[in-house]
Amino acid sequence: MDDLDDMDHRIVSALRACGTDPRVAGAARALSWAGEHGALWLAAGLTAAAVDTPRRTAWLRGTALTAGAHVVSMGVKRIVRRPRPAHVVPLVRTAGRHSFPSSHATSATAAAVVFGVLGVRAAWPLAAAVCASRLVVGVHYPSDVAAGAALGALTARLGTGWMRGGTRD
Repeated sequence: MDDLDDMDHRIVSALRACGTDPRVAGAARALSWAGEHGALWLAAGLTAAAVDTPRRTAWLRGTALTAGAHVVSMGVKRIVRRPRPAHVVPLVRTAGRHSFPSSHATSATAAAVVFGVLGVRAAWPLAAAVCASRLVVGVHYPSDVAAGAALGALTARLGTGWMRGGTRD
């Protein structure tokens, strides 16, 4: 095991241990459930599109970018095929067997970027909590979450010009 793998294992073990507190476990499970397939972010984006009519197109495009980032992460996951952590007992079931990158982190970070462009700064702390929840529930390594977050940020950032109705910045 190289140093990164060893560090990944140690960190996920330590954070998964935080899940022995029922309050932490409950919060982590709830965040993981809400972030499944980007549902939290897609619902928020579609709701914002419904109520913020002057920026409806931007909200719909930002929501599409979030969904697109999630789809890209699922494609990368099928190529890389890294197994989920087997040395800890997970607190949640997962939709798939593969761990890299974290699709929850991808969609959460993509949403935080596009929502941030639209002025919703509160998305960042919630996105960070969703990312951390995947470690606490024991279904991802930190490098999975970091890669997912980077993929989500890049995907969303590349599309923000289109989201606002122009060309890429």
